[in-house]
Amino acid sequence: MKIGVPKEQKVREDRVAITPEGVTLLKKHSHDIFIEKNAGLGSGFTDEEYKNAGAEILNSPQEIYDEAEIIVKVKEPQPSEYNLLKKNQILFTYLHLAVEKALTQELLNRKVTAIAYETIETKDGKLPLLIPMSEVAGKMSVQIAANLLENRNGGSGILLGGIAGVSRGKVLILGAGNVGINAAKIAVGMGADVSIADIDTNKLRNIDNMFGSKVKTFVSTEPVLKELTKETDVLIGAVLIPGYKAPVIITEEMVKNMKKGSVIVDVSIDQGGIVETIDRITTIDNPAYEKYGVIHYSVTNIPGSVARTSTIALTNETIKYLLNIADLGVIEAVKRNPSLEKGINTYNGKLTNQGVALALDIEYTELPSLIGF
Repeated sequence: MKIGVPKEQKVREDRVAITPEGVTLLKKHSHDIFIEKNAGLGSGFTDEEYKNAGAEILNSPQEIYDEAEIIVKVKEPQPSEYNLLKKNQILFTYLHLAVEKALTQELLNRKVTAIAYETIETKDGKLPLLIPMSEVAGKMSVQIAANLLENRNGGSGILLGGIAGVSRGKVLILGAGNVGINAAKIAVGMGADVSIADIDTNKLRNIDNMFGSKVKTFVSTEPVLKELTKETDVLIGAVLIPGYKAPVIITEEMVKNMKKGSVIVDVSIDQGGIVETIDRITTIDNPAYEKYGVIHYSVTNIPGSVARTSTIALTNETIKYLLNIADLGVIEAVKRNPSLEKGINTYNGKLTNQGVALALDIEYTELPSLIGF
């Protein structure tokens, strides 16, 4: 198949969908790979490296989309890319369609087969293509929050780890999945006073087993969160329901009662966010704003700030699925690898992800009824 990798158009998105090593592997399977000029520079990969691996360098996104049967990206297409999408083209990327109605409609109208990294799910419920970026975003979230706490950024001037005779900063993590665990690792490493809240007691037991007395665990209820947020210096949003819009669990009233100069980093923002007072998407260039004296950070592509690490980690996981799709075609790949079924969000003009359908109020069609298995 012909595989195209355009340069990312999202603001300050420096990741690229495939490393040169990934190109080498695809070439061994006799696929043609087209990389847009300078697509890899933000991740430290030159056009020359891609050429040496066997890719052809094209000068514009138009050329990439025109040439490719499969478009492989990191983030969802931006409005400037909508008109480049072709009928029956395969799009393989992070999509987060539950909060992207305009993009969803474009994919349906153009009959694009859209496969979302974040909804590919194995039999045991794991999200293999989301895990590496969840690890990065979780670890980054605490680093970001520690920076925003500094006085020069409008924060309360608290050092998370404290020092002798001075209390440690309090970090509250909402969600005990991959983002939450990795956020906790960094927060504990910094010496912070760390708490994690989740509705799943099995996940909380896992946290207890992993961190012991270094992390306090709470069952997430509204009364519990009302009390915890009053004393929190950093709140990390790490709630995920795969494919579905994130539930709002931190209310405006809770934010009003947080300490002045405290920080919210909502990693869940790419699925709509869990904080009622987050009313805008921010960017890596202009990442935070203040409301009720609390700093809000709502960047949807946190891993783009550490592009080389993120690109390598992402390719390590995506390449095996991309090979399946390119070698076999979508239908046969799904039949042989059931994990891909939940990854397909749109097919032949139909919406095939139930969570997205509910969030956007668009008719849902089961994929098996469309592809005959």
